[in-house]
Amino acid sequence: MKRLLLFALPFLLCACGGYQTVTVTLPDGFAVRARVADTPEKQEKGLMFVKNLPENEGMLFVFEQDEDQGFWMKNTLIDLDMVFIGSDKKVTSVAQEVEHSYTYTPDEDVAYAIGYGQYVLELAAKTAAKHGVRPGAEIKFDLTGAK
Repeated sequence: MKRLLLFALPFLLCACGGYQTVTVTLPDGFAVRARVADTPEKQEKGLMFVKNLPENEGMLFVFEQDEDQGFWMKNTLIDLDMVFIGSDKKVTSVAQEVEHSYTYTPDEDVAYAIGYGQYVLELAAKTAAKHGVRPGAEIKFDLTGAK
């Protein structure tokens, strides 16, 4: 089953919307503070309209189980790396430098990223390659400590 997710609010406003955060450690030890999108409402909002995303910040989408995940990038104003992660917390695939779009971008020209996993980590473009994120690599995070 593929999910079609839309992204709706600025990243900085996400903190005010009740998002928990978790530290995600990339394969080289680099730490990313990620907001947790663990409900359909939060997943629909995602990183839409964000104009800047520092390398050490991101968003972690949490789903119930491993399955096909699809992300439609309408109104996502920045290029992103999308890391698809299985329930074993190993990377299944990476969509690198997924292209941004605008409100006026025709729907047929909006980027769509697909992958398989229980989790999807969105990072600023080029962050994944810089920190050794590739299929088979382990990503560390503990959702029980999300605050």
